[in-house]
Amino acid sequence: MDSHAVVGLESAVEAAAAHAPDAVICEYDLLATISLESWERDPLLSRLPVIAVSLTRRPDEVHLMDVNGIAGFLYLPTLDREHALRMLGAAASWRRSGVTAPQSLPWPPPRVHNLQ
Repeated sequence: MDSHAVVGLESAVEAAAAHAPDAVICEYDLLATISLESWERDPLLSRLPVIAVSLTRRPDEVHLMDVNGIAGFLYLPTLDREHALRMLGAAASWRRSGVTAPQSLPWPPPRVHNLQ
């Protein structure tokens, strides 16, 4: 996984256009206290799942329903590698979503010839 650090919403819009991220990780207090109007209007950023993180706010202190597009929350002081990877994988799964044909069924189906 690659990451690109940015500061400010304008930089986030530019970075999203340049790098096509699977998800965004952002400080919870920033998400909860500023207007995200430019983010919500951006055709790419508005579709990206956002993982809110915090060093100070515990999971029971945040109100994720108040902020649009939040896919999850990570409390950094107790974060372990496996949990972080699981959260990032789930957030990034939107790019892999869709219907795929099962491998056990050939497509197009084989033609059956009746040899009588």
